[in-house]
Amino acid sequence: MLLLILTPPLVQGEMIQFMLVTCLCNLLSLCLSCLILLCSYKYLHMLSFLKIYTIKDSMYHALTYATILEMQAMMTFDPEHILAAGNTMKEAQAVCQRTLHRGTLTDSCFSHLVNNCAVIFTSEELHAEVCYAECLLQRAALTFLQDESMISFIKGGIKVRNSYQTYKELHTVLQSSTYVHGDNHGHFEGGVKLGVGAFNLMISMLPTRTLRLLEFVGFSGNKEFGLQQLTEGSAGQTFRSFLCNMLLLCYHTFMSFILGTGEGDVEDAEKLLQPYLKQYPKGSIFLFFAGRIEVIKGNLDAAIERFEECCEAQQQWKQFHHMCYWELMWCFTYKRHWKMAYFYADLLSKENAWSKATYAYMKGAYLSMLTREECQPFQESEVALFRQVHGLKQKIAGKSLPTEKFAIRKARRYLTENPITLPAPPLEMMYIWNGYTVIGKHKDLTEGIFVMGLDCCTLCSEGTEFSIDDQCLVSLLKGLCLKHLGHQEEAEAYFTLVLCNETQIKFDHYLVPNALLEHGLLCLEQGRKEEGIKLLETAKQNYKNYSMESRTHFRIQAALHKAKATGENGIHTMPSSP
Repeated sequence: MLLLILTPPLVQGEMIQFMLVTCLCNLLSLCLSCLILLCSYKYLHMLSFLKIYTIKDSMYHALTYATILEMQAMMTFDPEHILAAGNTMKEAQAVCQRTLHRGTLTDSCFSHLVNNCAVIFTSEELHAEVCYAECLLQRAALTFLQDESMISFIKGGIKVRNSYQTYKELHTVLQSSTYVHGDNHGHFEGGVKLGVGAFNLMISMLPTRTLRLLEFVGFSGNKEFGLQQLTEGSAGQTFRSFLCNMLLLCYHTFMSFILGTGEGDVEDAEKLLQPYLKQYPKGSIFLFFAGRIEVIKGNLDAAIERFEECCEAQQQWKQFHHMCYWELMWCFTYKRHWKMAYFYADLLSKENAWSKATYAYMKGAYLSMLTREECQPFQESEVALFRQVHGLKQKIAGKSLPTEKFAIRKARRYLTENPITLPAPPLEMMYIWNGYTVIGKHKDLTEGIFVMGLDCCTLCSEGTEFSIDDQCLVSLLKGLCLKHLGHQEEAEAYFTLVLCNETQIKFDHYLVPNALLEHGLLCLEQGRKEEGIKLLETAKQNYKNYSMESRTHFRIQAALHKAKATGENGIHTMPSSP
């Protein structure tokens, strides 16, 4: 869920485009001023600043203003905010269309050779194309949030495809021998690199089944090429350099961590972040990323300090605090400080609308780790909280959130008159969010989870229909702890134990493919590449319709990509443009 909220503002949210060449310098300085205000999170100042100018006559200001409203809508999920952002973005798109060359680039190039398009289109029109592609992408995101109908879903998909095709054509124009570099070439090229890089990176991370479907309808993604485009875009002195940097930071600290094998590129992330953190030491967004880097490094106390500092840095946009609360909740979970973790889950449940079902589940999970005496000060019980989960579910783009569906399934055993306690639910959810790669950097934390958190936690379900499922869950989590403690043979034995009980598992069918995934990763770490790939392929091909299936497939895809892209000498190859 966090990714849904974070990604649009960073990947799409601040792409301020170009207007007329004659007033480029003045408008650039204005938008750079807006960006500085945004970096400092002087949100109200920025809106006042933009309202001075005529939004409807400037692509720059129209898209900037619409983007700010979309960021607000993504943060709040308020229907009124979503509607206002959608209408404003539609107006921004209309401003762009007035400058387009007889329609859009893909329409015009349908009857011309692409090379000739570099001559046919003026520099101003090409800049308008980049702006138009961004409007399409942002309107698609709002369409998915605003309406759950299949028609709206299809409309949103068409917008995404048209945006993708426009970026693809613009990239071809850049490669054309007839394209002449104008005064604003660097900024135009930066915009294309951002769009092409973002699409390639995002599409390449998708599970194989989804990727094949997208390729069938004309999409393609190359991870190395996407990273290359974004890196080149970030290195330039253009307006899009900042946006390329932010997307790379998001990839290294979130996407590759949560949807990958739990390994973010900390060194690259720190290099990207330091100049901005130095220039804007109180910039909330930069303090937030600094906290994420500390989490990945395993420096939990430093991470907590960063997130708290981030909350103190600005008070105008309270929704941004909620991202920090989510991170703080997990930091205290890793440290097994259940009361503090509950505190932040409770704050989220009261103030935030992203996923109230997940928050209720996490609150119940933390209370379940406390003794009866420790629970007395709290005004709610774990049983009551778990029973609330189902009624709090929501849908986005017509689909239930995977984490919410997982929480609902796990909480069902509390709906009976005599509920059967879950075995260490926060430790299970910690696995879903790849948290064991964090505690694995601390021997004391890992041993604490292994001994205190998992010891005898299946006693409550012994002799019930849940007993085998709970035993297999504990085996998976013990295997993870042992792997990080360096006891690889014992870890492998626990992963194998889950597979041996496959036919007896009644509810938590996700445990088997995930045990195969972890076993495969263990083999890869030991240099048993062929065996590891075989286990990963088995997990990918032989199992379906289980909880959190998409997230497991994301991780399998990342592991296979890493295994297959690394040769015997450990060198990665850089493919050419797709």
